[in-house]
Amino acid sequence: MKVVEEQPLSVPDQASYAATAKPSKVRYVVLSMLLVATILNYVDRSALGIVAPSLSKDLALDRMQMGELFAAFGLAYSFALLPGGLLTDIVGSRLAYALSLVGWSCATLTQGLANSYHMLLGSRFAMGALEAPAFPSNARAVTLWFPTRERGFATSVYVMGQYIGTPLFTGLLLWISSAYGWRSVFFATGAFGIFFSLVWFRAYRDPSRHRSVNAAELQYINEGQGRPSQKAREKFNWRIAFKLLGYRQVLAICLGKFCNNTLLVFFTTWFMTYLVEARHMSMIKVGIFQALPFMGATLGILVAGSLSDFFIRRGVSISAARKAPLIIGTLLGATIVFVNFVESNELVIAILTIAFFAQGVGSMSWAAVSEIAPPQYVGLTSSITSLAANIAGVTTPLMIGYITHHTGHFYWALNLMGAICLLGTLSYSLLLGKLSRIEL
Repeated sequence: MKVVEEQPLSVPDQASYAATAKPSKVRYVVLSMLLVATILNYVDRSALGIVAPSLSKDLALDRMQMGELFAAFGLAYSFALLPGGLLTDIVGSRLAYALSLVGWSCATLTQGLANSYHMLLGSRFAMGALEAPAFPSNARAVTLWFPTRERGFATSVYVMGQYIGTPLFTGLLLWISSAYGWRSVFFATGAFGIFFSLVWFRAYRDPSRHRSVNAAELQYINEGQGRPSQKAREKFNWRIAFKLLGYRQVLAICLGKFCNNTLLVFFTTWFMTYLVEARHMSMIKVGIFQALPFMGATLGILVAGSLSDFFIRRGVSISAARKAPLIIGTLLGATIVFVNFVESNELVIAILTIAFFAQGVGSMSWAAVSEIAPPQYVGLTSSITSLAANIAGVTTPLMIGYITHHTGHFYWALNLMGAICLLGTLSYSLLLGKLSRIEL
């Protein structure tokens, strides 16, 4: 399919105009759209976990089957990430994101129609594959729209969407499920996603083609490697992906993201079941307590992004400023094991909030990817590292489902997640090395 790009706007005497005019703030409007899209992304993928207790009872599904349903999303998502990143590099964030949004929203709707394990499984596979272009599109848009000194903050804002959707909407979705049945949750979230896909396609453009951007903001964005160079992109072949994997920076971020993402997957899949079945909390308590860890993770990603940019402005190297949150956050994520040694539900939630706060800090790896990606392959590099992270979307649900099915409790599953976090800390601290732009 041939994609026809709009021509950049012509601005008379652009250089002198940019020197005197006040920069517009369109990049923050774009960032707000990325945030909404990411919230929707994670609300849709988390909806199954929210309704899992009632859905599994209604369809007579055991823990192994629920683990397989959670993992189906991650498996399809992982396989589709490289094609999704390539699609983003070819057609741009505008079209790639619009297609992804409408596709995964339709797959979300079909989950509400499911009357068997196999139909749910097919819907989860489709949803995982269709969400794949989302984060490469996020990374490409942020790289194009924000200068280096703001990129950490911008990254933290859209990544924050992973966490704030659950505390904001879980109560509402639980009420919808209670009042109208678990199927209505999928109908509501899927319908909103289709609507937002139209909003995105209508409103988003790259900076040079956006009618509301003035020359001063374009100049500001372009300062300090604010967007990838215009080096011509070579014809794609799969050897480029394998070549990228030969760089220790890419390998280290892949391993670190996988380990850090293990905690995120737990909170977006088995967390509600853990509170209800392992901690025997009522739905009222679950509605209150489940929000706290997600609020902690939201704070973690915002603190990490803001401090990372602050240290860069103060003269700290980009490498040190971007690596510190990865090492500290992934290490502290291992504190999740302490819930195995306390009885108080309030203390359990406090520990889980600290662990998820740390996971949010460690999620700053997206900013590190933006610093090392070859200019002409931002989407592909993002997809490779995201693929590694989302292997955890397959292994974590299956691991927890298998362990809890055979042992009847979460003890060893939580201990294993703590050990995985320690492995990620070693990857970021010993293998990653200095962050620098890869030139192919």
